[in-house]
Amino acid sequence: MTKYPNCGVKQDTRIRDAVWKFLMVGNRCVILVCSVSGLFLVGCKPVGSPPRQTAESHGGVKVELKVATCQPTNLPGLGDAILGVADRVREMTAGRVELDVQEPGAIVPALEVLDAVSSGTVEGGFGPAGFWAGKMPAAPLFSAIPFGPEAGEYIAWMYHGDGLDLEQRMYSEAGFQVVSLPCALLAAETSGWFRKPVDTAEDLRGLKMRFYGLGGQVMQELGVAVTVMPGGEIYQALEKNILDATEFSMPAIDEKLGFSRVANYNYYPGWHQQATLLELLINKNIWESLSKVDQSIITNACQAAMLDSFAKSEAIQADAIRRNIDERGVENRVWSQEMLDLYEETWHAVVSREASQDPFFKEVWENLQSFRSHYREWGGRAFLPRRSTVSQ
Repeated sequence: MTKYPNCGVKQDTRIRDAVWKFLMVGNRCVILVCSVSGLFLVGCKPVGSPPRQTAESHGGVKVELKVATCQPTNLPGLGDAILGVADRVREMTAGRVELDVQEPGAIVPALEVLDAVSSGTVEGGFGPAGFWAGKMPAAPLFSAIPFGPEAGEYIAWMYHGDGLDLEQRMYSEAGFQVVSLPCALLAAETSGWFRKPVDTAEDLRGLKMRFYGLGGQVMQELGVAVTVMPGGEIYQALEKNILDATEFSMPAIDEKLGFSRVANYNYYPGWHQQATLLELLINKNIWESLSKVDQSIITNACQAAMLDSFAKSEAIQADAIRRNIDERGVENRVWSQEMLDLYEETWHAVVSREASQDPFFKEVWENLQSFRSHYREWGGRAFLPRRSTVSQ
């Protein structure tokens, strides 16, 4: 059974199938209930039909949009950003426009959200573009890129370079009927959770690891058996020894998923994701059926979520790191310069290969590199070096 699309890496199917077999056995009843619930939620609505609208006595049209998510909404910054968008839209429209946010799997599996939004099965979806790499090789370039850019430079390219236009073009040329709005921004992640120390390249070989996006291709080149799965499935896979290691996100987000209980070594820096973008996808026909005012309200709510998710996620990491050290015995480790050089050298080989195989990937990559070269005139001069931490 192929449950998940190939998200930019040639997955080790034995890992994937073992995870799915375990989940199917343990959650058959839950899956059945969700499927039946989804049937009643979706019903027989025509594909791509406008959202449910009703006249309001105080003027305007009532709009209800269901939004399927890729990450649990209890994850700070990463998952709950869309809840903030829904709240802002409701407040700005006095309840006239409602975003009905659904947890992963409630309507469709997390890695099938793009197809569901494009077909009109659900009006909207929230998650990272990198999940669609198996359909569009350039998609990860719009969610997270090894060795930068960092958050400020990334959104500069998206909003004031060609990033937004290129991403929308990617979806349109691939035949997906969606409109994409950047809707959450996170800074750097940790580099992953491991059961055993990793000091050399030899220590990586043969590891079974969940790894997202283009960084996963780097790890695969270094002999890691890479698989991709949504966050809610990772802990069980680690607990059952289906995985040896995982990367996911920032310490306060990983804390919610309990990784420290099954893996004791947390590595830094997050060379594979120095910044992460998530987006709100809305079915194109539905988007065009909205008034310009409602489109503007949703767009501005997403822009506010970009600021809030970035600020919130930056504010809460230090406490999570201290809890990991003081209460759970986590050992925070920093990659040696030798290992970072190895990752970067391997990344250059991966991105060169991807650019040679896909013309649009090459176009986006070259556009981003041109922007970064220009940005370096500023970014290379303006910022002080960071002080290293004194804690473990």
